[in-house]
Amino acid sequence: MAETADQGGRTVLETLEQGQVCKGVVSSIERFGAFIDIGGFHGLVNAAELTWAHHFEAVSDIVEVGQEVTIVVLDVDVERERASFSLKALYPDPLDEFARVQLGRVIPGRVERVVRIGAFVQVHENFAGLVPIHELAERDADQPESVLQIDDEVMVEVAGINLHRRRILLSLRS
Repeated sequence: MAETADQGGRTVLETLEQGQVCKGVVSSIERFGAFIDIGGFHGLVNAAELTWAHHFEAVSDIVEVGQEVTIVVLDVDVERERASFSLKALYPDPLDEFARVQLGRVIPGRVERVVRIGAFVQVHENFAGLVPIHELAERDADQPESVLQIDDEVMVEVAGINLHRRRILLSLRS
């Protein structure tokens, strides 16, 4: 969220409402998000609200200064002269569709990283799921690295999805 530039910006701020869709221009990029100019008022799209994509290195991978964008107003605080916006709110959450179609199915994935508690497997361009250590193999595996390595291609069962926490539980046991 940012301060307004002038009285004209304050007037724009006072007309914004939560859920409103507006066009604006990216005025600056920071590591934590992008500021969007809407008629003289500059509001923030936090990095988490830029895209549904699973990974991106920098805000500039998603938007660039001078780019015209369409945003959804998430929050308006006239007293503090701040507003927060979202780019991703314009699009359906791909996890909802993934859950509807893939829950219970065995699908291909690629191991992204192996950690003490299991392995994270990318199963969609926008997200990965966790294969907990107890779901790595028919036999008990004390060390996830003994079963999987980074970049291994695997077939995993989508055992569970928590939409609220945005977590996918996977299994190699099936």
